[in-house]
Amino acid sequence: MSFPYLSVLTVAPAVGGVVVALLPKDKPELAKRVALAWSVAVLGFAVAMWIGFQANGPRLQFRESYPWIPAWGVRFTFAADGIALVMLALIALLVPLVILASWHDAENSRRSVPMYFALMLFLESSMIGVFAAADVFLFYVFFEVMLVPMYFLIGSYGGQRRQYAAVKFFLYSLAGGLLMLAAVVGLWVLGGHTFDWETLLKADFSTGAERWLFLGFFLAFAIKAPFFPFHTWLPDAGGAAPAGAAALLVGVMDKVGTFGILRYCLPLFPDASKYFAPLGMALALVGVVYAALLAIGQNDLKRLVSYTSIAHFGFIGIGIFAFTTQAASGAVLYMFNHGLATGLLFLVVGMLVARRGSALIGDFGGAGKYLPVLAGVFFFAGMASLALPGTSPFISEFLVLVGVFTVNKTVAVIATFGIILAAGYVLWMIQRTIQGAPNPAIEQVEGMKRPMSLREAVVVTPLIALILLLGFYPKPVLDVVNPAVKATLSDVGASDPAPTAGKLTVTKEAGR
Repeated sequence: MSFPYLSVLTVAPAVGGVVVALLPKDKPELAKRVALAWSVAVLGFAVAMWIGFQANGPRLQFRESYPWIPAWGVRFTFAADGIALVMLALIALLVPLVILASWHDAENSRRSVPMYFALMLFLESSMIGVFAAADVFLFYVFFEVMLVPMYFLIGSYGGQRRQYAAVKFFLYSLAGGLLMLAAVVGLWVLGGHTFDWETLLKADFSTGAERWLFLGFFLAFAIKAPFFPFHTWLPDAGGAAPAGAAALLVGVMDKVGTFGILRYCLPLFPDASKYFAPLGMALALVGVVYAALLAIGQNDLKRLVSYTSIAHFGFIGIGIFAFTTQAASGAVLYMFNHGLATGLLFLVVGMLVARRGSALIGDFGGAGKYLPVLAGVFFFAGMASLALPGTSPFISEFLVLVGVFTVNKTVAVIATFGIILAAGYVLWMIQRTIQGAPNPAIEQVEGMKRPMSLREAVVVTPLIALILLLGFYPKPVLDVVNPAVKATLSDVGASDPAPTAGKLTVTKEAGR
C-alpha cells in the first residue's frame, strides 16, 4: 500500500492548528515557531508527493477511500490529478511563507497570537481537503468548512471595516454553498445514489436535469472565483484582511471556483457545459475589462490588487470555456502562476503598509527613496502581475490568448485590451507609490526608514525565483497539467480546431 499522502496532507495542518491553539497566549514566539515548523513539514510531504506523481500515469493518483456514511454512499475518498497536484503544491508553498511574512501581524490586534497562526493551519487543512477530495459530498464539506477560518482571520485580525467585509464574504460564499448543496442532493438522487466522482462520470442525465445541476455548481463556483457580477465581496475582503490572509484568499481560495468548474462542471455535465459556455465566457470577458477599469480608480493598495485578481480570473475563465488544449492548459497554469505573482504582490504590499501605517496610495509617493530594496521587489511583483515577458504569468496569458484566438477571435482581441488596461493600472500604482517626488509626510514615519529584513527577504526570494524560472521554463508544471487537461476536454467531447494550412499557403503565395 502506498503512503497516504493526501490524508496526511489534509489532517496534519489541522492537528498542528489544535497544537498551536492550545499553546499559552503569553508565549507568542513559541506559537509562531511551531506553526512555521508544522507548515514546513507539510511542504515536505507535498514535495515528496510531487516527486512520486507519474505525469503519464493514471488520471487520479494517490487514491485513498475510507467509509464515512454508508447509508448515503459517502466516503472519505481522496485522489489527485495533475490539476489538483499543482494547487496542492501552491498551498503547501504559500502557507509557510505567509506565516513567516505575518510574524508580527497579530500582535497589534489585541487578539490571541497563537489563535491567529492556528487559524492559518486550519485554513491550510481545509484548502488541501477541497482540492484533494474525490467524493462530491466530501468536496462540499471542505468547500464550506474553509470559510470559517478565513471569516475569523478577516473579522478578528483585519483592518478597517473588517466585520463588514467578513460578513459579506461569508454571506456570499454561503449563498453559493446553498446552491451547490441543492445541486449535490440532485446529483445523488439522479446519479445512482453515489457521491464517488469516478462513478458519476458514467452517469446519464436528461438534458434539463443536467443543465440545472450544472447551474447549481457553476453559480457556486462563479461566486467563489469570483466572476462578474458576483465579484463585489472580494475587494472588501481583500482590502480588510491581513496581508497574509489576503494572499491566501486571492492566491489559493478563489482558485477553488475555477478548479471546481474544471473538476465538476465540465466532466460531470459535458453537454450543459457546451450549452452554457457562451455565458461563462461572456461573464469572464466582462470581468477582464470591468475589473481592470475599476482597478485604475482605486486609492487603496489592497483593494487595487483585489480588483486586478478579478481581471486575472476573467482570463482563466475564457481559457476554460474556449475548450482548446492550449487555452485550458494556460488557464490551469494561470491558476498556479497567479497564486505566485499575486501572493508575492499582496505580501509586499503588506510590508509597505506595515511600515507606512496606511494602505492608501496617496499616503505614499517616492517611497523608493527610503526603501530601495523593498521598492524593487514591489516593482518586480507589479511587472509579474501584468504578465511581463520573462515572468511566469506571461506564459499563462499567452497560452490562453492563443487558444482562445483559434475559436473566437473577437474574445481574444477584447481580452488583449484588458492587458493594455493592466499595464495602465500597475504602472500607475507603481508611479504613485514608490516613484516620483517623495511625500514629505513619509519622512516623519519611522517605519519607512526600516530596510527589508532577512525574514522578509526569505519570504519573497522563493516566489521571485519560481516566477522567473517558470517564466522561461514552464515545462515541469505543464508536463503535470497537460494530461489532466486533455482528459477533462475528452470528457466534454471537445477537440482542438484543425489547423488552417490551406489559408496559410494562400497567404504565402500572395506574399510572393
